[in-house]
Amino acid sequence: MPLLTIETTCDETAAAVISRGRDVLASVVASQEKLHARWRGVVPELASRAHVERILPVIDEAVSRAGIGKDAIEAVGVAVRPGLVGSLLVGLAAGKAIAAALRVPIVGYDHILAHLYACRLAHGAAVKDPCVGLVASGGHTSLFHVHGPLDATRLGGTIDDAAGEAFDKAASILGLGYPGGPEIERVAAGGNPRAHRLPRPLANDRDRLDMSFSGLKTALRYRVRPPGIEPPPLVPTGQDLADLAASFQQAAIDTIVAKVDLALDRTGCSAVMVGGGVAANRLLRESLEALGRRRRVAVFVPPPSLCTDNAAMGAIAWERLERGDDDGLLLDVRPGTDRAAANRPAGLGPSA
Repeated sequence: MPLLTIETTCDETAAAVISRGRDVLASVVASQEKLHARWRGVVPELASRAHVERILPVIDEAVSRAGIGKDAIEAVGVAVRPGLVGSLLVGLAAGKAIAAALRVPIVGYDHILAHLYACRLAHGAAVKDPCVGLVASGGHTSLFHVHGPLDATRLGGTIDDAAGEAFDKAASILGLGYPGGPEIERVAAGGNPRAHRLPRPLANDRDRLDMSFSGLKTALRYRVRPPGIEPPPLVPTGQDLADLAASFQQAAIDTIVAKVDLALDRTGCSAVMVGGGVAANRLLRESLEALGRRRRVAVFVPPPSLCTDNAAMGAIAWERLERGDDDGLLLDVRPGTDRAAANRPAGLGPSA
């Protein structure tokens, strides 16, 4: 019997159907990129309205692709934190309605931990705990000491812009499209990453595991538009554009890799798990793999389809259900019976 998972933390409306053995039977993602491209960033109100329009069709398509009927769903998992409040409410409301109608339990899961769980989906038993976890996305850039699927201690992270946000803003400065990460990567492919000397804020600070990308973004802006010059110069083109993009990308990734290296020193771990949309960047993947070879540690990165926001990584909800967790989201769907027993799928064992 499968689990239905729902993801609406930001601007992707997603649903997946996942077996108890963690096989992804179907995964559907409705992107809002075109909707937000005009503003070069996510507009929360527009995102939540788009979720309302798309959530039920996306769920229906996921169930149809899985080749099951809705009555075969054993439980519902919903991403409940962190995220945009309006977007989260849409997913939670849909999940609760479906769970109540089908008389099955619903459990919330953490979006950040789910990004790391994508490594377990992709690499299975090869992932061994404890390890260093890196989540790099449009809204988050954080390092964790991971002890298990549901147990991670935050070690540090960005003190200002997330890496993905910095890529979006850099793309805007360079006159590129949205989302900025793929655009920067595309243009940087023809550039020289050493053409412009850009800062790596906090990268050499061995006393803390925090990161900063705001100063890097500002440095790029001043390369394109020096302070005090009016009117602003033309947007860079050709080789100059490629060199700027490559130099920015290299600086951002050098910063991240330096902190992963420090986290390995601090924790003594012999493995790294990576998740989040920025983890789809080829240079970051290659740089972390090079770090792994140098330090002789395993580096686990999921395929790009599991890096960007999706509901397949919501398979982490199985971990909570099998542990018997109840965080207040499990619905009392059978009045007159014991709440914990009523909401525990058959075969999951006693509550923890």
